[in-house]
Amino acid sequence: MIPRYSRKEMAKIWSEESKYRNWLRVELAVCEAWVKNGHIPRKAFYVIKKKARFGVERINELEKTLKHDVLAFLTALSENIGEESRYLHLGLTSSDILDTAFAIQLREAASILIEDINKLIRVLKRLAFKYKKTPMIGRTHGIHAEPTTLGLVFALWYDEMKRNLDRIERAREIISVGKISGAVGTFANVPPEVEEYACAILKLKPARISTQVVQRDVHADYFLTLSIIATSIEKIATEIRHFQRTEVQELEEPFTEGQKGSSAMPHKRNPVLSENLCGLARLVRSYAISSLENIPLWHERDISHSSVERVIGPDATILLDFMLDRLCYIIDSLRVYPENLERNLGMTRGLIFSQKVLLKLVDKGITREGAYELTQAIAMKSWNEKRDFKDLLLKDKSVRNYLSKEEIAECFNLAHDLKNVDYIFKRVFS
Repeated sequence: MIPRYSRKEMAKIWSEESKYRNWLRVELAVCEAWVKNGHIPRKAFYVIKKKARFGVERINELEKTLKHDVLAFLTALSENIGEESRYLHLGLTSSDILDTAFAIQLREAASILIEDINKLIRVLKRLAFKYKKTPMIGRTHGIHAEPTTLGLVFALWYDEMKRNLDRIERAREIISVGKISGAVGTFANVPPEVEEYACAILKLKPARISTQVVQRDVHADYFLTLSIIATSIEKIATEIRHFQRTEVQELEEPFTEGQKGSSAMPHKRNPVLSENLCGLARLVRSYAISSLENIPLWHERDISHSSVERVIGPDATILLDFMLDRLCYIIDSLRVYPENLERNLGMTRGLIFSQKVLLKLVDKGITREGAYELTQAIAMKSWNEKRDFKDLLLKDKSVRNYLSKEEIAECFNLAHDLKNVDYIFKRVFS
């Protein structure tokens, strides 16, 4: 992933140095298991452990000739270890190392993403309670519907991110699978106890069954989880973009001192951070598609998945880490315009309370169809003539035959719409 979207801690997991270090961790874990098995002298293992060093430049140089990265890595180690290097990679195939080390990388990446989500959740919770009772208009189809609160908007996002936290924790568990079972997964040249012992050292579960590789539905599950989280981020970012529109202007992402919104128009304050997140979500979703296409491999394996995973492993996790951090910054620094929330709430001159009028009329014995037609006719008059809905109701003889002045006024009581906010918060945050 390009540096623009890379954060240091996550990018470090995917560095060449970290990749080879994880390969070495797997090789050493297997050697230790062979010692336990009695197949490698303990003294030789100590020598291997002490002398096992590598240089990325040397590995790259060897690969130019060998055309095989694992063999280049093993050759570089052997140059430093000497005679005892014959005990390296005993009974193994390259994928034993690659798949097991890849699982370690994906697990470590998931742990960073879990930290990111927890940070975002804390910010969303704080804002949910801060704006718990701040009224605003709720919209369906982009059209004013009925009142809600800004706190409920943040609570909704919080609840979704809590589900995403559950998803990534589950994905971390599922991906934490190692495989040390040889060329076609039959343990022909390495016994199962070596796999079990090595995986225990690496804090991985042994795959119950494998071919030359861990089956790629495991990885697809992981990348699909990342794509769901990225799409939740896009959902929130899209909402912020709508809230920031000039005609709405209820919320606005941060616009820092010295920032410029347009090369042509000095007045512009564009939601560029949120737009950026919407674009990056498309990339993460595309990686999920690639991971699904990695599932069908030929027989005990082919290599078609390898090139894909060299890209999507680092890119998807680095991008999602960046996206979560950016969204947390946006939410934490949001500008809220209470006066615009109030203005927009009253924009339709009371039409947002039409359902309560309908229900009041039904309570008085009118059929639902009759009550709907009566209420809609007055609502459309209010809309077309830009007149106050409540005033029209008070002046309508058909309505007044059923509803008193006080009963009509009750329909416009905002507290009625928000009476269950505490109940919703209790369900979300308990």
